[in-house]
Amino acid sequence: MISTRVVATAGYVPEQIISNDDLSKIVDTTDEWITQRTGIKERHISAGENTSVLVTNVAKKLLERASVSAEEIDLIIVASVTQDYGTPSLACMIQKEIGAVHAVAFDVIAACSGFMFALSTADKYIKSGGYKNAIVIGGETLSKIVDWTDRATCVLFGDGAGGAYVEASGEAGIIREDIGSAGDQYEILTEGYTECANAFNDKESSIHPKWYVNMNGREVFKFATKNVAKSIKKVLEEEQITQDQIKYFVPHQANVRIVEVVSKKLGIPFEKFYINMDRFGNTSSASIPMALNEMNEKGMLEAGDLVVLSGFGGGMTWGTMLIRW
Repeated sequence: MISTRVVATAGYVPEQIISNDDLSKIVDTTDEWITQRTGIKERHISAGENTSVLVTNVAKKLLERASVSAEEIDLIIVASVTQDYGTPSLACMIQKEIGAVHAVAFDVIAACSGFMFALSTADKYIKSGGYKNAIVIGGETLSKIVDWTDRATCVLFGDGAGGAYVEASGEAGIIREDIGSAGDQYEILTEGYTECANAFNDKESSIHPKWYVNMNGREVFKFATKNVAKSIKKVLEEEQITQDQIKYFVPHQANVRIVEVVSKKLGIPFEKFYINMDRFGNTSSASIPMALNEMNEKGMLEAGDLVVLSGFGGGMTWGTMLIRW
């Protein structure tokens, strides 16, 4: 039976670091206010690098770390809500930059769950037997869609990219998943709304207020704590394993309070959840692969370890994966 194994990971963030104190100079907030409510202390913000630059850097690192050539790549999937263009896709831009001339390349949109959806898609392509490997990346420059006058949202987000090179294997890699969508709640988290203005109606073409991130924080918190806990529990029960058998849980890095609630609901020690949002903020689709890569670079993961990745995002969406390292 074909499995999909994670062979290499990589991450990339812009050099510029913006602290909570830096934010307090442009919006009515304080380091204490942000830290107490989110656990975030600083974030990396692009000084001009667009999303394509971030994700291409990750792709190049993945090729090097996996010791494969660009010509060998079968599939490139990128998750993002902050693409450079409506079209072409970021994946096609990567294809050009690295010279992956034989790859099928496309993007997926599932907001902060995007990497989970992209990895799930790559898994299905590989298990079909028609594709041997894939580069899967989540990348965002959220700084370009944030309203920097809105203290409720601008303090949360950062820019960055992370990804994995995966390939077909006879060993267990991606073992089980649970992904889902709740479109009936789409309005609690939106961004990028474009007015339908054209030469044959009387609407004015201008930036709509919902172009920027708009979020009902209370409802998003409720959605996340309910669905992430439910999804993790479902994956563990279906695979008939206990949380004690899992070495690490890697959550979407949105808000430390969400992770604390999920930890309490499931009876999982908070220490088993890997947290780096204090240094990167919420990087949406990039957060889980960035965290996974950081763990990998620190030597925290060993062959045979069971790891659970779990996130949620706009749509609304959620996704959980059980992986054997």
